[in-house]
Amino acid sequence: MADTILFPGTVEWSGENPGISLKESPDGPFVTLASFFRVVLSPHGRGHALVLLQSPQEANPPADRANLCLTDNEPLARYLIGEFLSHFGAYRGLPALGGLHFRALDMVEAGGDPASTYTETVRGGDTTVRLAWSGLGEPFCFAFPPDKSATGRHYMPSLFVGCREASVTVNGRTLPGRPVPREIAGRTISTAMLAFSETWIRA
Repeated sequence: MADTILFPGTVEWSGENPGISLKESPDGPFVTLASFFRVVLSPHGRGHALVLLQSPQEANPPADRANLCLTDNEPLARYLIGEFLSHFGAYRGLPALGGLHFRALDMVEAGGDPASTYTETVRGGDTTVRLAWSGLGEPFCFAFPPDKSATGRHYMPSLFVGCREASVTVNGRTLPGRPVPREIAGRTISTAMLAFSETWIRA
């Protein structure tokens, strides 16, 4: 019988965090960033948050390229952004995070099948955002120790599903960029992936 794996520390949140990070060229900057959270446990309760950066390098872009957070639990969203998302590699140090517009989330719906094509659709007021992942690969499960996690302070057991293609649309308008290859836990995937069963445990 295998030994039990018990992570020391405090569970700070658990849920899902699929993301899409798009570039126009592999060696260029990210031009579209979307990180979706479906949280089942946290110090701020349950909730959803979609962080959408249409202009990652701008703190105050025009309204048609505004950087948004659509959420049904703003304290939770601010906690996730401040303590976690702001440490993720693609988001670290971006001016856009300082100028986010927080809007109430009215509807969120998952669609498709993680074995082939998967979607998350979020609506807040007159804004509808659709995230789509396709060409999905084999699921794999791993656990980062604190020194390899994005925050440097947490264990992060998670189940990832990589994909070949992904898109972000806002009110039917497709945002620029496409995913590029990346490596994580010894697997080559892309900068767009599904992340399920994700738990952040402060060491």
